[in-house]
Amino acid sequence: MSSINYVNEELFIEGVSIEAIAGSIETPFYCYSTALMVRRYRDLREALKLLKPTIYYAVKANPNLAVVRTFSHQGAGADVVSVGELRRCLAAGIPANKIVFAGVGKTRSEISEALKEGVFQLNVESEPELIAINEVAESLGLIASVGLRVNPDVDAKTHAKITTGLKENKFGIELDRAPYIFENAARSLENISLKSLSVHIGSQLLDLAPYRIAYRKVAEMTLRLRALGFEIDHLDLGGGLGISYNAEKAPDLNSFSEIVNDIFGDLDCKIGFEPGRYLVGDAGLLVTKVLYIKKGRDKTFIIVDGAMNDLIRPTLYEGYHGVIPVHRGGEIQTKLCDIVGPICESGDYLAQDRVLPELNENDLLAIKSAGAYGAAMSSTYNSRPLVPEVLVNGGEFCLIRRRQTVQESIDLEKIPNWLETD
Repeated sequence: MSSINYVNEELFIEGVSIEAIAGSIETPFYCYSTALMVRRYRDLREALKLLKPTIYYAVKANPNLAVVRTFSHQGAGADVVSVGELRRCLAAGIPANKIVFAGVGKTRSEISEALKEGVFQLNVESEPELIAINEVAESLGLIASVGLRVNPDVDAKTHAKITTGLKENKFGIELDRAPYIFENAARSLENISLKSLSVHIGSQLLDLAPYRIAYRKVAEMTLRLRALGFEIDHLDLGGGLGISYNAEKAPDLNSFSEIVNDIFGDLDCKIGFEPGRYLVGDAGLLVTKVLYIKKGRDKTFIIVDGAMNDLIRPTLYEGYHGVIPVHRGGEIQTKLCDIVGPICESGDYLAQDRVLPELNENDLLAIKSAGAYGAAMSSTYNSRPLVPEVLVNGGEFCLIRRRQTVQESIDLEKIPNWLETD
């Protein structure tokens, strides 16, 4: 049974009605199900249990402290890509030795802080970065544990903006250069411990075939490096498992585990995975209120108080999100609807060309599958404050990020003295 259901025509998330939350927290707001997140984590852990991997939650999907701590309580580590995410994970209770620091543009100060904190591994994405890590580690008198992120040139068959494993993408080092880099590190980079390969080919993968191709290449390179005398004791296999936004067939975990076990079962390596969207995407809703209904000859515009600054995926990625009424029961209308927001952009929409029940002003709508890259990518465009986030656990709910005020945003800015009025 899903954790997001209708009960007597009212939408509930676990044991709490959305209407009850909206009665105490002004719309728009994000709302997450603890049960759904925990279930996804446990399902993935169970499917991969033969290799006993470490699951590093990809914090970029949803960095809220309460969400990160939810996974920490399940035993997860974290995959971070900035010092801000690193500090969030430490504050949420994930120990540094269960944190992998990735990303193509780590600054020297970020590298320094990560090394001082004692993160498990820095995934390096270029040769200049590897040199920088060695220099920072030397200055600190430390040895940096590093994983080499390789680019296997595999088409993940996903959206162009979230594919990461092709040669034209900025991520990783060409796979064939790995032996040279390992040789150079062993010869001249004394403060580097390079015993790991990392790979991540993209996000929102529904087809498992690219994993098999990419993972096979990584396994073959592991054997090649070992034949050259290099120790490889850890493989970071990335994330990218997709979810069903629009009735697509979601990846089968048993099939995924078969691929992983078949390719890596005999390699005698510690294995890590970095899921993000798969763990949190379906667990979240964006709840918004109907402000006005603008009826045209060919289309009806449902103008709501949520906007593209709150959920940018529809306009940035052409991303589809299901839209359902919080109170069910109206007749299905025949005209197509666009769900649009107040921002002065034609791209300000949450959904286009939908058929919805007859709606009225002040009705509540829930935008589905909004737990990943929703609040995380929100902005204050048009000077709109960041919206609240709510976490539900059984029959309880908690405001885990309050609404930002306009004044708080203004207080970050300063008028220079030459513009002060008399």
